[in-house]
Amino acid sequence: MTDDPASLDRLHDLVIPPPGPWWPPAPGWLILLGIAAIAVLAAMTIAFIHWQSNRYRREAIALLDSPDFKPSEWSSLLKRTALARWPREQVASLTGKKWIAFLDRTGGTHGFSASPAEDLEELSFGKELHPAPQDLKDAVRRWILNHRKEEP
Repeated sequence: MTDDPASLDRLHDLVIPPPGPWWPPAPGWLILLGIAAIAVLAAMTIAFIHWQSNRYRREAIALLDSPDFKPSEWSSLLKRTALARWPREQVASLTGKKWIAFLDRTGGTHGFSASPAEDLEELSFGKELHPAPQDLKDAVRRWILNHRKEEP
């Protein structure tokens, strides 16, 4: 070895430090993880509240699809479904054309103002239509799934 500081004999390999540990993470990562956990919890809570608020719809559809449920009960099913969503004073007294207009207005369609409305009234008064009209059952299902509370 020489005493010359610029001599190539004095060169050594670079020493690379070991990688940093994965745990515990830096404070910034902990804050980000906390925000993400709160966001996920809030989304799950909102989804659960929405799912619970539509329970009456799921029960009505299950009842409509039940083999024991008669077409003569479809109008009462619509009325019970409407009573689950609107105040009794607003819905309970509706009959005839006013009831059909309410169903059309809140369902967002005009599925009841056409011929199914006549069949719905006949079925609700005990007259059995054989076979029960499928388009009326489809209109009932559509209203149960799609009705919205109207804005004042």
